[in-house]
Amino acid sequence: MHRALLYAALGAGGCLALRALRPRYSFRGKHVLLTGGSRGLGLVMARQLVAAGAWVSVCSRDANELLRAEADLKARGGTVTAIECDVTDRERVNEMVAVCRRRLGPIDVLVNNAGVIQVGPVEEMRVADYEQSLRTHFWAALYTTTAVVPEMVARGGGRILNVASFGGKVAVPHLLPYCTGKFALVGFSTGLRAELARYGIVVTTACPGLMRTGSHLNAEFKGRHADEYAWFAAGNATPGLSMNAEAAAAKILDACAAGDAEVVVGLPAKLAVAAHSVAPNLMAAVSAFVNRTVLPESGGIGPGAVRGRDSRGKTPAWVTTLPDRAAARNNEVAIPRVEST
Repeated sequence: MHRALLYAALGAGGCLALRALRPRYSFRGKHVLLTGGSRGLGLVMARQLVAAGAWVSVCSRDANELLRAEADLKARGGTVTAIECDVTDRERVNEMVAVCRRRLGPIDVLVNNAGVIQVGPVEEMRVADYEQSLRTHFWAALYTTTAVVPEMVARGGGRILNVASFGGKVAVPHLLPYCTGKFALVGFSTGLRAELARYGIVVTTACPGLMRTGSHLNAEFKGRHADEYAWFAAGNATPGLSMNAEAAAAKILDACAAGDAEVVVGLPAKLAVAAHSVAPNLMAAVSAFVNRTVLPESGGIGPGAVRGRDSRGKTPAWVTTLPDRAAARNNEVAIPRVEST
């Protein structure tokens, strides 16, 4: 046992030393295309990239969100282009990439960040929920990747950052479609790194845990939606269990700059991933116990879906103070327009 621990410590030390010696990638003067960049974690990363001197292209399906995000980034001195695009539509993705390239030049870094969250028991999920998750988390990332890789190969370099989730490493009850899509993205991203390394292209997979981004308001809740919202929002609101979005974004971008293969962000997420690797049977039993004794049963609105902002009835406002503030900061809620008089 002691020898195994010694070998593990030496291996970890060697990895850290190798990381420190590896040249870091600078985002300054690089064109970064970031999907899902109009709000939440995507917008936070876009702000940090602008601060690092990158030229940033962001895309989203919501035109109004894009306008607000573009104004936010330009106010910070960024060279920015914002394009409305449904990244689950391959033809639109190709058009969007062409416009970004025309406006800001070749794409040096691709960040696949677009995501959707459906929360509820498996009984209330439908095939369409799994299809939506796979279209958004896997197929969209595949479409953007195939659109930018040829030019990266021609240049002999580039970076791809795929933002998955610790839910792509450990299946979480009541998040089954979400985890299915994220597991697919993790597998794709991991294999992609090995295959593109010969061309000088570095692929990093990010698996963040709970973050205070404000996404609790835009997630979709099924079944007993107010009860589902209550546990989901409380987890996102608890310091120590959840992480500040700015800190999470910094760690994710640092891993991309360092050329890491994978980064799991947040101590609870790291512990969950490690425990699942070491004791998968125990973790399966714990998940089943939590699902049976803690999480809501099926019922309520059934397979219908309600946004988090409309599911807050049973949750006191003070519980979600921190993520609500994050939502306001990170464009997760529309700011009412004040008409001039």
